Amino acid sequence: MPEFPAKVSTRTSTPAGAQGGGLLRSSSVDLDFLRSLFGVLMIVEIVLGCLVWALIADTYYQPYPSYGWVMFVAIFFWLVTVILFGMYLFQLQVKLYMIPWPIVLVVFNVAASVLYATAFITSAASVEPYSWPHSPDYNRRASASFFACLVMIGYGVSACLSIRAWRGYGSNAATSQATISNHA
Repeated sequence: MPEFPAKVSTRTSTPAGAQGGGLLRSSSVDLDFLRSLFGVLMIVEIVLGCLVWALIADTYYQPYPSYGWVMFVAIFFWLVTVILFGMYLFQLQVKLYMIPWPIVLVVFNVAASVLYATAFITSAASVEPYSWPHSPDYNRRASASFFACLVMIGYGVSACLSIRAWRGYGSNAATSQATISNHA
């Protein structure tokens, strides 16, 4: 019995919530992401993507199936970009370390640029030039086509940056994965 107290080790701790905002401290805003080229491109894609679907939504597009496709592409990629932007802004992707984020971003940005290319071509081909003096929808549809082209270029640049990040700029992928795992 005399050995028992010497082998017992006690440690006191406080609950995570009692330390003053444990959840808020771990989900801080990443200001470096906002200053990065990738963050700026995401902001541009969000703003211009919103313009595309807002301009199309403000026209009488229902009888034209081509504009339904443009709306789908614009709204879908706008929503996913907003979600990814929020995740990277609050560093939530670090908590989901089991997901291969570099590959996810490559696939997302390549798919967005390809589908936005189809949306741009569809939108531009569907603008009816002979309706210009009589229809206020002409300017909105033409503007939506222009902004769809800009968003397509933005996603193309993001795809190139994502591919470069995925390849690791020539570094060893195993060491970059180990570094990411240690931060989680």
